[in-house]
Amino acid sequence: MLTIGLLGGMSWESTESYYRALNEGVKQALGGLHSAKVAMVSVDFAEIETMQHEGRWDDAGEVLANAARQVERAGADFLLIATNTMHKVAPQVEAAIDIPLLHIADATAERLVADGITRVGLLGTRFTMEQDFYKSRLTEHYGIEVRVPDEARRDYVHRVIFDELCLGSIEPASKDGFLDVIGSLHADGAQAVILGCTEIAMLVKATDTDVPLYDTTALHAAAAVGRALYESE
Repeated sequence: MLTIGLLGGMSWESTESYYRALNEGVKQALGGLHSAKVAMVSVDFAEIETMQHEGRWDDAGEVLANAARQVERAGADFLLIATNTMHKVAPQVEAAIDIPLLHIADATAERLVADGITRVGLLGTRFTMEQDFYKSRLTEHYGIEVRVPDEARRDYVHRVIFDELCLGSIEPASKDGFLDVIGSLHADGAQAVILGCTEIAMLVKATDTDVPLYDTTALHAAAAVGRALYESE
């Protein structure tokens, strides 16, 4: 079994979901008392969040690059950045290490392609929905058309992520609001919706709507388990 490198803490709420998903995936595959081999460094999200909103992406990238070096020194065979938004600095992180980075957008897109999805809605932080680092990877590498909510709904989604979900607060009214946003994307032609922030799956589940949902945390973790178990053979 390969050792999975996990760069977490963004937020720790979603990193907890990653750790559980990795171990449940290995247990399901191997049975018994098997669990995932994980090397993790968890950063202070307050520092990262400040850099995000001040547009200091190079500084944030350097924090993550340094943390990634720690993960590599701990014996990881490949790396996961356990957040969608901070894949904006994925090239900076990749340049700092000698182990492969398993990109969250690739793990998600590969499942979308396998399911025949060509037009998808994207929910996430304002950075993920509005900037190109994530959307362009889906479009240019996989031919998937990406649609995002209108500005008012983007503001709403962003606020709930930072003011509630990253703090572990799950509010029924916010769940209803997210389902409304998902419905609007579907009405706009999206065949499915990416839950493109690792905290969103804490609020909205596939059983809550008839619109197919793609949970990036679950997909990223499943891809990591597959690599850890089967690329080591």
